[in-house]
Amino acid sequence: MTAARKTLGISRAAAPKADARAGFNVTGARLETLKERAREQRRHPTEAQKALWAELSGSRLGGVRFMRQSVVGSVIADFACPSRWIVVSLSPEGANPEVDALQDKKLTDVGIRVLRFGEADVLADTDAVVKAINAEVNQPFDKRAARRGPAANAPVPTFEDAEV
Repeated sequence: MTAARKTLGISRAAAPKADARAGFNVTGARLETLKERAREQRRHPTEAQKALWAELSGSRLGGVRFMRQSVVGSVIADFACPSRWIVVSLSPEGANPEVDALQDKKLTDVGIRVLRFGEADVLADTDAVVKAINAEVNQPFDKRAARRGPAANAPVPTFEDAEV
């Protein structure tokens, strides 16, 4: 018996929230629904998830622990590494890129690094995907700087930079 995957859409009427953390944490019935959906996805993983989990499970990747089908804020992450603030997401064939981008933005806005791969890429070259994940796991990361965004990391303009 295969589990049917629900697809999500984006409402054009919804305005972005001013505080990224306001829409990130969920509680109550929504949280229980996400947890049950994550359990169901753990019970019935895709072939790409099975292949990647074989490489990430048991702290095989540099001693770093990954969890599969984990609820991270309002998103179900395929693989999450809480100690390094990394989420690995797999996009199935025909996935809605707008939904993927929205989920990635929710996570990056609160300081979580997101790596997204297509399921076909994982099945075709699992080693390359694992190398990319390993490179990100071993890269230094400042969560506070990531929360401030790219503008906070930009150099401060000086007098010489100004046009006369």
